Amino acid sequence: MAENNNPASAATVHDTFIVGAGISGIAAAIKLKQEGYHDFLIIEQSDRVGGTWRENTYPGCGCDVPSSLYSYSFALSSKWSRLFAKQPEILRYLEDVSDHFQITPLIEFNTALENARWDDSRHLWVLDTTRGQYLAKTVIFATGPITEAQIPALPGLDGFQGEMFHSAKWNHDYDLTGKRVAVIGTGASAIQFVPEIQPKVKELFVFQRTAPWVLPKPDLPLGNMSKLAIEKLPAIQRGWRKAVASSLNVINFGLRNPGVLKPVSAAARQLLKLQIRDARLRKAVTPDFTLGCKRILFANNYYPALQADNTTLIPHGLVAVENNTVIAANGERHEVDVIIWGTGFDVSHPPIGKKVFNANGDRISDLWKNSSPEAFLGTSLANTPNAFLVLGPNVLVYDSFIGLAEAQLDYIIDGLKKVRAQGISKFSIKPDVLKQHNDKVQKHLQTTVFNSGGCKSYYLDANGRNFAAWPWSLATLKKRLKTFPVEAYDVVYAQPETLRAAS
Repeated sequence: MAENNNPASAATVHDTFIVGAGISGIAAAIKLKQEGYHDFLIIEQSDRVGGTWRENTYPGCGCDVPSSLYSYSFALSSKWSRLFAKQPEILRYLEDVSDHFQITPLIEFNTALENARWDDSRHLWVLDTTRGQYLAKTVIFATGPITEAQIPALPGLDGFQGEMFHSAKWNHDYDLTGKRVAVIGTGASAIQFVPEIQPKVKELFVFQRTAPWVLPKPDLPLGNMSKLAIEKLPAIQRGWRKAVASSLNVINFGLRNPGVLKPVSAAARQLLKLQIRDARLRKAVTPDFTLGCKRILFANNYYPALQADNTTLIPHGLVAVENNTVIAANGERHEVDVIIWGTGFDVSHPPIGKKVFNANGDRISDLWKNSSPEAFLGTSLANTPNAFLVLGPNVLVYDSFIGLAEAQLDYIIDGLKKVRAQGISKFSIKPDVLKQHNDKVQKHLQTTVFNSGGCKSYYLDANGRNFAAWPWSLATLKKRLKTFPVEAYDVVYAQPETLRAAS
């Protein structure tokens, strides 16, 4: 990968500073270039682009949104080998897009953000990084919510003598062949890697605190003829993408109207009778909440792996470790060689909050410590001027993260254009606008399946507040994000009124 070796200099003030070169950061840079913006800089703490698709390399890692939709609207690909792409292909796609649009040479790799502070006297962001200090008029925080691997603090864990790692930090150097393995968690990552490791391990103990809904995955390989047809006839791909989007809209309608999902839940329970032969195991993997309350998972090989002779499902959480013995909540004990954490990520508080200080000098994560994160349209934080957050609080819709990021970037780019055209030097979301928006969001979330479906999911934080989901349709979200409403912000103009009018 190309790397910009120019030393950081605080003497230069950049128009825009982008933190992160994952799916959001790459798209932000491309859209800025397309709008004629060239005075921007991107930093990335790793040595290559890709974000979560660079970091997660566990066996079987892939996307549960079809490739046709999990791709940029401006960079459709005919190279996907399957309807649902695996991690290596997605990472390669992101690298190819970054290279094709000549974004890669603009990125300062191996550069991590340490602190970002708003200087109100100059209306500038002061950004301290591992390569020095930068100044910028505006900042786009594109670090994403799925970055902080979560491992619970359990009694005796420090005394475990075997191998231990999180799925997001997979140890490919360690051979699992013939080992006794405990997998903690049955979320989106675990249902992908469990079938991959099951055939090679001696014993596999899967700790399941809550049974998830796992539906069949309509995945198929795409042969050379299919890929050639998609390449030669772009209308096929556009139609494919539209069909996938329409099907996800149907799911989203059900999530907003839980009653619609009851027949689907009943059908899924009947399907379990065909998938799981053993009545006791079938009961253990049958969810006790409405479909959609927790993230819906898709897999064809997970239930067969659970029924293998060397697999034991433990329908309880892990509560302690004693030497090399793992202990379940029901007292069940098993000696293992390896613990693999499939416990997901700390998504309730965007990790970037630990490094950002608002206009009062308060660290964002400290403000969120005893409360829930809030933003206006998932993008603008309270008292945090001239800054945008991508994939922030309460914009989650069952759709492609890439599509959500693009929608937010339409809002951000429109905002930057208006800031430039109107000579605005400082803009900050109005407190009353932020409050009214979030009060309305929380009110309408109460009737969605996330809040009323009878489960405790990562959509709800420690306060029991839904910090993640958007309560309305994707079309409504995209409409709200189409334009940047200057009137919703407190603004300070750099130019006199007459000059501003002339601009």
